[in-house]
Amino acid sequence: MTFSSDKRESNTMLISVIVTTYNWPDALAACLDSLLKQDDPHFEILIAEDGELPANAEIAARYTRNTRIPIRHVRHEDTGFRAGTIRNKAVAVSRGDYLIFLDGDCLVFPNFVARHRQLATQGHFVPGNRVLLSQTFTPTVLKEHLPIYLWNGLRLLTLRISGKLNRLLPLFYLPLGFLRRRQPLKWEKAMTCNLAVWRRDFYQANGFDELYEGWGYEDSDLVIRLIHNGVHRLEGRFGVPVLHLWHKQNPRDKADANYQRLLQRVSDPLCLRAEKGVTEHLPEAAHTTTPTGAAH
Repeated sequence: MTFSSDKRESNTMLISVIVTTYNWPDALAACLDSLLKQDDPHFEILIAEDGELPANAEIAARYTRNTRIPIRHVRHEDTGFRAGTIRNKAVAVSRGDYLIFLDGDCLVFPNFVARHRQLATQGHFVPGNRVLLSQTFTPTVLKEHLPIYLWNGLRLLTLRISGKLNRLLPLFYLPLGFLRRRQPLKWEKAMTCNLAVWRRDFYQANGFDELYEGWGYEDSDLVIRLIHNGVHRLEGRFGVPVLHLWHKQNPRDKADANYQRLLQRVSDPLCLRAEKGVTEHLPEAAHTTTPTGAAH
């Protein structure tokens, strides 16, 4: 599927998949297992750990030894929810021209990277969607190492009928064509559990704003600044779904303050860059330029 004549990206362009994780090694391992089943091998994995759990370091080391896919583990001290900061740090050492942000409690289908590559269009970001696993089914998937991302439609249908998935329709692929461009300025429901953006555009917006600490809205803030910079939404629904493992909600004690900051960004079209963003973690030369490739 081609969306425009200027979208002729190489099939071997390196893509960086940024996997954010925090204190859930079983989910991280399952996520990595699904990524290593990809049809498209031209990507790298950056494990962005918002903490320093020894079990996660062991998983990263084990998977690095046992795969040809480049894997890098980036982590920092656990001082509270700082997902935006660790994502910036991971991007700063990544090498791909195109970035896919994925949560470490999500499982992806074998065509996940290939579909994101197919949808990648200059001047656009691509938010995918998700299907939630039930609270009772999630422990079974992890304990029994069930590769449900390899199951066919009939088996997934049985999961939906039995209430183990919250919905099924988003898992179907629909060639929506121009309809994917229907809401170019929509920022709602674009979440970094499944979001793709060009590195150039990410740097132009200065990445995630690290002033957001505690759960909430740092991903929406990024998307709003992308839109203010002229980067438009290209819908990834019915194209690149993920399976999201059930977990308890994160503490939301700072959600209100974060939301008020977000509303200020929405109302200010001149807000183009994060106040404290990815440039904090780049070599000095990169602070004055907008790289098109690696951050090194």
